[in-house]
Amino acid sequence: MPDRLSEIDIGLLMAFEALIQERNVSRAADRLGITQPALSGRLTRLRTIFGDQLFVPVAGRGVTPTPHAKVLGATLPQLLGHLREFIGPSPSFDPQESDREFVIAAYDNPAIMLGPDIVPALKRASPHIRISFVVPNPETITQALDRGDIDMVIGLPRPDDGGLIGRTLFTDEFVTAQRHGHPRGSQPITLDEFCAAEHMLVSTNGGGYRGPVDRALDKLGRSRHVSLSVQSYGLAPLILSNSDHLCTLPLRFLRRFETMVDLFAPPLDVDNIELYALWHPRMRDDPAHRWFRELVFEVAQAKHQVEKI
Repeated sequence: MPDRLSEIDIGLLMAFEALIQERNVSRAADRLGITQPALSGRLTRLRTIFGDQLFVPVAGRGVTPTPHAKVLGATLPQLLGHLREFIGPSPSFDPQESDREFVIAAYDNPAIMLGPDIVPALKRASPHIRISFVVPNPETITQALDRGDIDMVIGLPRPDDGGLIGRTLFTDEFVTAQRHGHPRGSQPITLDEFCAAEHMLVSTNGGGYRGPVDRALDKLGRSRHVSLSVQSYGLAPLILSNSDHLCTLPLRFLRRFETMVDLFAPPLDVDNIELYALWHPRMRDDPAHRWFRELVFEVAQAKHQVEKI
């Protein structure tokens, strides 16, 4: 038996509903906001689909449903009710009431840069939400976003995004840090002093001894002495505060540790870094996610405006 579902549209079902409730073509047409000829056209299509007159004229009394129409009419309210629930109003998000969880994937550098500002801002705006920071897995990050396991990735540099939506949160400069009371003093450092000093480098892949500063020195035909490599950004200031190493890292990160270290401009130009936010395109129009990411952008930009040395 052929499937006749493709022959039906919601307009026909609403015409049937209006006719069986109003029992009058004129009133049914007015209710639907269409002309009587248009309603008659829909009734003709319904009769063809169901092979029945469905509604027959009654002199002076409009129309009356046939037995088959009465059977159909008994199931129609539930069917249209489900359709109305399915279509429903546009989804909404009330930050004051929501207990939704937002998951941010970020390595410790961007997490330390933004986390202490994002968390209180989110909790002030939405006191019942839950926030989770996780470490991203580069090999599965796109799949995690696709599954909804992660709401946003914050990091640098921007990866091959695989169709993800991305936005720059801010651009940051590099500054050099040393412990309080460092033997070299607090005066500006010369390039010769910089190259002669012992340096610590944060290698996100682990075990590296070259980074953006070394590439900048290459352009000058110079080099520095990197004697310590750590994989954790969070560990770097703790070691730095108890050694005579210098360490050059993003300003916004080092601002978190000014009680432990002194900051000063390095004696050479190092390319700025850009911090990105990435999310899945299916979340573009989700009201909760839109609210969440706009707040993250607002926090990132507002805080960055005062981050200068």
